[in-house]
Amino acid sequence: MADSMFIVAIDFGTAYSGYCFCVRNSLDNIRSVFWGQELGFGSPKTPTCILFDEHEQFQKFGYEAMMTYTRLKKDGAKEYLFLENFKMNLYGKTISRNLMITAANGKPLRALKVFSESLRYLKDHALNTIQGHTSGKKFISSDVTWVLTVPAIWDAAAKQFMREAATQAGLVSELNSDQLILALEPEAASVWCKQLPSEGFVAEGGSEDTLEQKSGTQYIVVDCGGGTIDITVHEVLEGGYLKELQKASGGDMGGETVKEKFKSFLRDIFLQIWDEYVREYPAELQKMMYDFSVQKSVGEDKDIYISCPYYLSCLAQKEQELSSYFENVEGVLWFDGSIKITYKKLQSFFEESVNSIVSEIRAIVSTPEISIDYILLVGGYASCKYLQKEIRMEFGRRCRILCPIDAQMAVAKGAVLFGNNLKIVASRVSALTYGIAMGETFDNTKHKMEKRRVNKKGDYVYCDDIFKRMVQKGQSVKCDEVSHHYFYPVDDDQTSMRFRFYSTEKLDTMYVDEPGMKNIGSFSVPMPDISQGRDRSTRFDIKFGLTEIQATATDLTSKQSRSIRLDFLTK
Repeated sequence: MADSMFIVAIDFGTAYSGYCFCVRNSLDNIRSVFWGQELGFGSPKTPTCILFDEHEQFQKFGYEAMMTYTRLKKDGAKEYLFLENFKMNLYGKTISRNLMITAANGKPLRALKVFSESLRYLKDHALNTIQGHTSGKKFISSDVTWVLTVPAIWDAAAKQFMREAATQAGLVSELNSDQLILALEPEAASVWCKQLPSEGFVAEGGSEDTLEQKSGTQYIVVDCGGGTIDITVHEVLEGGYLKELQKASGGDMGGETVKEKFKSFLRDIFLQIWDEYVREYPAELQKMMYDFSVQKSVGEDKDIYISCPYYLSCLAQKEQELSSYFENVEGVLWFDGSIKITYKKLQSFFEESVNSIVSEIRAIVSTPEISIDYILLVGGYASCKYLQKEIRMEFGRRCRILCPIDAQMAVAKGAVLFGNNLKIVASRVSALTYGIAMGETFDNTKHKMEKRRVNKKGDYVYCDDIFKRMVQKGQSVKCDEVSHHYFYPVDDDQTSMRFRFYSTEKLDTMYVDEPGMKNIGSFSVPMPDISQGRDRSTRFDIKFGLTEIQATATDLTSKQSRSIRLDFLTK
């Protein structure tokens, strides 16, 4: 990692993606790019959408994918595979390497291919950008430390999936390369925000008084993305380091839910016509939804006007006069070729999302042992004025609410800083209780008889499936804290030791097959020297305080040591 010349942080979002970069050790000069200028856009992030042809060959990503797709004729749009919001397929689901996701035309595609091709595009774009500023000098992936951001509320399998996709995309050549760092999105945003002026983020650089200079300050970072809302709670320690005060929280109530509410509202108006429209004219629908996304973020408390697309008008008018669809529909009018949505109706699309975010923040603010000074709003959805207004109304009297002027880029910029110093978040709170399955000497006063086992030689009676807890849910763990555990073979001739890794919401439990236990991974450790029979051991060292669980196992007889990669993906 120390050999790399650049740090590139890729913020791979549900709705929009982008990246920031800097020369290593030039952290005061973090650069970003503007996307879609040739298409008349020019934003710091590009839509997270990808286009493949009918042979599943990659075509376009971002604005180019969106515009190419919207310009396709009806039959072309049905042949091509267009995917958006696909990051949400990794939230709250069982993830395997063979996970399939569905394109707009209903055809399935391997998720690993979709993610790796997206990351490959962003990697190549970043390397080309860097080369464009270095007099034509060529750079390759290994010249870069790559930081990839992921939601803090994701489980270990989703994080591993992203690491595998990034490896397949060529960011690094080995899966466990330390030149690929996973950063948690709200943590990265926190790292960026803590060095901004504390009286408000508009005057960046205009004040010496920053959050990181006030040790003891406690604040919430609410990362409002398109898919997930990701919330972390930090306290500033001496030297500007951060301590996580409670486990990350949030859910799938991001900005895209507002769009989905609008879609289901249109379905209620147009009924079966809407389903035909979605099926037959996906490209035109995409354009309409983009128009809505832009308008829903406007600051004024005013009505919005969505142009009724051509093919939707044609389909609808076959049945009845367009204006009649909107008769007796509260808050919506047909107005000169456009669908007029009143501000009050627009608010109703936000309600579920905003209420969910407010209740998550309320739960933290009302925790007795935490005293919140600031609420920091970051992410693309955070720039939505209605969301800001509701949070200010609810919490503005209790703490200061700040939103950086480039809220959309706070995650990527902070991820660059994090990539330079992984220990900046000094401690984290474990989201779950983690442990492994083990055997221990059988005791008929406390162990279940059905768990009783005898080894091959018959000289050791043990209880199987005991849960050996390694870290407890809610426990604060330092980023460099290593926990050591020793394990012994059951049989004299055992040449490997297999471990099964479990997690649970419970604080502790006796057996690994109790309700609520989840088998989340496994690993094997070679033990080639059997000369000492059962009188040998394996030392297992594990770190829980990082963004990914890291483990090393050492067979103490042969002194063979190797890093274990816990496999969290289902086969």
